Amino acid sequence: MPNVQIIGLGRSGIAAARLLNQSGWQVTLSDSASEENIASRSTSESWQQQKQAFLAEGIIVKLSHSLTLDTSNLPDLIVVSPGVPWDLPVLIKARNCGIDTIGEMELAWRYIQSCPWVGITGTNGKTTTTALIAAIFQAAGFQAPACGNIGYAACELALKQPQTNSSSPIDWLIAEISSYQIESSRDLAPHIGVWTTFTPDHLERHHTLENYYNIKASLLRRSKLQVLNGDDPYLRQMGKKHWPDAYWTSIKGPEASPRPWIYLENGWVIAEKEAILPVTSLQMVGEHNQQNLLMAVAAARLAGIEQEAIAQAIANFPGVAHRLEKIINWQGIDFINDSKATNYDAAQVGLDSVAKPAILIAGGQAKAGDDTSWLKTIKAKAAAVLLIGEAAPVFAQRLQQVSYDTSEIVETLEEAVPRATQLAKQYHASVVLLSPACASFDQYQSFEHRGDHFRQLCLELLQ
Repeated sequence: MPNVQIIGLGRSGIAAARLLNQSGWQVTLSDSASEENIASRSTSESWQQQKQAFLAEGIIVKLSHSLTLDTSNLPDLIVVSPGVPWDLPVLIKARNCGIDTIGEMELAWRYIQSCPWVGITGTNGKTTTTALIAAIFQAAGFQAPACGNIGYAACELALKQPQTNSSSPIDWLIAEISSYQIESSRDLAPHIGVWTTFTPDHLERHHTLENYYNIKASLLRRSKLQVLNGDDPYLRQMGKKHWPDAYWTSIKGPEASPRPWIYLENGWVIAEKEAILPVTSLQMVGEHNQQNLLMAVAAARLAGIEQEAIAQAIANFPGVAHRLEKIINWQGIDFINDSKATNYDAAQVGLDSVAKPAILIAGGQAKAGDDTSWLKTIKAKAAAVLLIGEAAPVFAQRLQQVSYDTSEIVETLEEAVPRATQLAKQYHASVVLLSPACASFDQYQSFEHRGDHFRQLCLELLQ
């Protein structure tokens, strides 16, 4: 029986373990976290049930464990979860030894090639674009589940698939694919590849901007058809020279460069000179969401979806949780959850999209990047800034350096939300915006966990 080592006891690791176990592999699922930490991610009861299920299925689980390569019993396959650094010495050694070492997304690709994929990558805008594409394909009558960093883990969909290619319940697979997942994929080749934006991010893992770009580009190069955002400065600079066959989009009209295939003109989305829908049909605010819309329409048109299904899907699309998600209106103040804004560029876009003056809540686990535009937008739009998490002292210092003097360190969201209500009244602000510009891992399990806590605290204002 072939044996596999799966690293990471998250959703994707568990799905990969069950998929390979079902296929006759001897599976060992490991995680560096302790049992106490694993149990804290869910209820103690659910973790105990999960442990019993692994035991019943014959899946070996090792916690507080780091993979070592025992030359007497080398694995035939190693599968890593997205959060596991690809340049770990043990993984480099494994690859040098010829051990098949891949990510969970690549594993899913090996099982689900009977249907075409749409693969969406980019620094920002991935999740909204993925959700829009899935909504359009589903409105057109396709079984088109979203997976990756949204919806299912990719291997969860593989588990649902028949084990033959003769019949597939999935017509299209719509996958949000991060640089971490691309990095650990050799053969993953979408039918349609979409690149939303490109700005510095994850440099603590990828080290250089060039390396980060090349990882993203590798997915697009393997894609049969390519959709690129022509309004992104970096992608536009690469232009026709690097992407001669790409389908470009632009909110700046038909004469934008590179010449767009899908564009906005007189308030309408135009595809191949056909008016598809008025841009006001999209309920989400901001030019960046208009850009996301155009890329979604481009993917739909390349899949042969007609105007009527596209227009219907967009008119009914409510938005995406944690992406400029309006939670409540309390005494005339909108409380907006933009927890997914985990870097400076995303947070700048989020703040730029709301009405001013706004009360901004920011902070968490800081990332490398250029905060210049973000700070400039804070000075223009934010009446006050409340700072939480590890980054709070550093952010306070940066704001002082640019002569912004209405920031406060409040440390936690429990303190930030009630203080934000006071400041909103004081400054006649119409918006309280959580847009952290940081990862969440100092105080939360994920950006979703952080956003859910913010939502809960906001809803308590109505009680």
